[in-house]
Amino acid sequence: MGYKVEIGLSNKHMHLTEEHIEALFGKGHKLTPTKALKQPGQFACEEKVDVVGPKGTLKGLRVLGPARPETQVELALTDARGIGIKAPVRESGKLDGTPGCTLVGPAGTVELGQGVMAALRHIHLSPSEALEAGVKDRDIVRVSVKSARPVIFENVLIRSGDAHSREFHLDTDEGNAAGCGNDEFAEILPD
Repeated sequence: MGYKVEIGLSNKHMHLTEEHIEALFGKGHKLTPTKALKQPGQFACEEKVDVVGPKGTLKGLRVLGPARPETQVELALTDARGIGIKAPVRESGKLDGTPGCTLVGPAGTVELGQGVMAALRHIHLSPSEALEAGVKDRDIVRVSVKSARPVIFENVLIRSGDAHSREFHLDTDEGNAAGCGNDEFAEILPD
């Protein structure tokens, strides 16, 4: 039997730099937290931004805080295709060679040269949780989801460190394909 992890479906969202927060929402603007996320120190914000691609616009994407060193727009592949962006599947923060887009906020716009991606599915674990699961940071594992549409996900990245707490992140395309949702459980399969 494998190690159980709670599923957290990740809807389309973005992480912004301080510079881009001010460009989109006004000089001196600070993000307004509305809900703490499961990952320590992370939160959903009141602020929303439109994402414009060559073929359309996604309205009202949620901003997640706190501010980051690079702006990153995380979309499901279906969302990206809908606005004409060919988003690669990437690990968070690995933005070299990704396409850009236009961000539109209430106070201005930002032209991103890169930063649009579909997040590589991954599991967050604290160091003690990783030890309990028998894995380490950067391992690649297989994960079983037992649902109305059971599936085994391959190539799932382990992200372990003090800023992580047990959660399996899938985007909405992956969650829909597996017929699963938030607060359900998956299992890391033994080798």
